[in-house]
Amino acid sequence: MICPNCGHDNLPGGEECSNCLQDLTQLDLPVAQNRIEGSLMADPVSLLRPRTPVTVRPTATVREAIQTMLARNLGALLIVDKDGKLLGIFSERDLLTKVAGLHDSYEELPVAQFMTRNPETVTATDTLAFAIHKMDIGGYRHLPIVSEGRPTGVISVRDMLRHITRLCKEN
Repeated sequence: MICPNCGHDNLPGGEECSNCLQDLTQLDLPVAQNRIEGSLMADPVSLLRPRTPVTVRPTATVREAIQTMLARNLGALLIVDKDGKLLGIFSERDLLTKVAGLHDSYEELPVAQFMTRNPETVTATDTLAFAIHKMDIGGYRHLPIVSEGRPTGVISVRDMLRHITRLCKEN
């Protein structure tokens, strides 16, 4: 990395110039190369206009959860306590990996038995890049948006794809 102060060629990743001791950390910040990268780096999750979360209590049965998901065309439900605080998420993946074929009579079992506890979350002000990174690393298709521990919305990979597609069409 070339120091903008003295022109010295420093080793990549150095925090200061080895010649003049100029701070170089600001030079390591990523720079958007196009409209999509700019949006991902700067725009907040709220730009996706997240859906209102559909919630159930942990005592809801798996049958009730499935019926709700089917009726509302959802891939995930949020599980909340009596005060509305997020406890978990019950997704199609939970249904397939923790329920289907593993339990003969699961319909009346509580959804809390199969939900993913303490799911990863984002806030409405987190950047799209932060959210998509969490989705990628964790392999999640849905992320709850929370404020003070209470869900305020849900975003999905599909929401991200729609946004990126819209940006591509605008070019």
